[in-house]
Amino acid sequence: MPIEDVLLDLKHKIEKNLPAGVTITDVEFEGPQLVLYTEEPRKFADDGNIIRNLAKELRTRIAMRPDPKVLATPEDSISIIEEVVPKESVISSYYFDPDSGEVIIEAEKPGLVIGKHGATLREITKQIGWIPKVVRTPPIKSRTVKNVREFMRNNLKERKEILKSVGRKIHKECTSKDQWVRVTSLGGCKEVGRSCFLLSTPESRILIDCGVNVGSDENMTPYLYVPEVFPLNQIDAVIVTHAHLDHQGLVPLLFKYGYEGPVYCTPPTRDLMVLLQLDYIDVAAKEGKKIPYESGMVAKTLKHTIPLDYEEVTDIAPDIKLTFHNAGHILGSAISHFHIGDGLHNVVFTGDYKYEKTRLLILLSISFRESKL
Repeated sequence: MPIEDVLLDLKHKIEKNLPAGVTITDVEFEGPQLVLYTEEPRKFADDGNIIRNLAKELRTRIAMRPDPKVLATPEDSISIIEEVVPKESVISSYYFDPDSGEVIIEAEKPGLVIGKHGATLREITKQIGWIPKVVRTPPIKSRTVKNVREFMRNNLKERKEILKSVGRKIHKECTSKDQWVRVTSLGGCKEVGRSCFLLSTPESRILIDCGVNVGSDENMTPYLYVPEVFPLNQIDAVIVTHAHLDHQGLVPLLFKYGYEGPVYCTPPTRDLMVLLQLDYIDVAAKEGKKIPYESGMVAKTLKHTIPLDYEEVTDIAPDIKLTFHNAGHILGSAISHFHIGDGLHNVVFTGDYKYEKTRLLILLSISFRESKL
């Protein structure tokens, strides 16, 4: 079924499940989520169960976007937000994006902006029409975090087109009746550096990590020329388990040689990844070593990066769902659980764990239990 027919069918199903008097104007895929457009954002804000019930019925992540003509001016919106939100939240900045109908609110205490069960956010939408998104003000000023956020804001239109393209590929129908899974090692086994694996099904190819061996010029890169991977534009998604260079240092190289798909990681991994990639090519240049990619490829990687929170089940391919779990390794590190098909296969990648006999797992288990006391 063509993707346009899929969207039309979804729109009809949504309209049948909407409460009386609530309407939508359009639906579209943006990355792993389905976006609803409406001229009545206040009605959705009045009943927080509308989106939850639709997501449960359709078994997909759903977001709502307001029509620009129903939005209050940014000046009026700021005044209303500051009346609704407790001053103790300490809001530091606002950013309004008319294309998405979102207002990004940066605050020291985001929980106070969100409110109990999202009540304050819904009240904001009811009064101004904009969809509020809350981020925490960094406790320590970070040039990297600031630059990443500004870069993402300045490239929202291009990112929207990227997400639209990604979403249409994710939600296409499966075409193969076969059900198998293959894991191919492309680097990182029995060595420290260039960690890279390919998870393949009849429908999809998922690259898990793409690291660099910083200690070797001859064996620096994973085996990206093998038939299962090459050409790179046939890869459906790249997953980054954590920000160490031996797991993500060559992700921009993929874009240099033809990859145009999404990169999934946690929000902290995204920021650390940018910092370490730029530092890596800067140090390599100063030491006279081979530079595998330019800073422009780091920027392109960032445009294609889709951050996911822990425990957030997300479609990343027609037959694969991904869930990140806290790996307890470094900030943002994630155990990646791939749910393939209708539960026929489940594959888990842990990132940095020693394969030989070790007491590491026991010590980690103890530390996890102690942290919950």
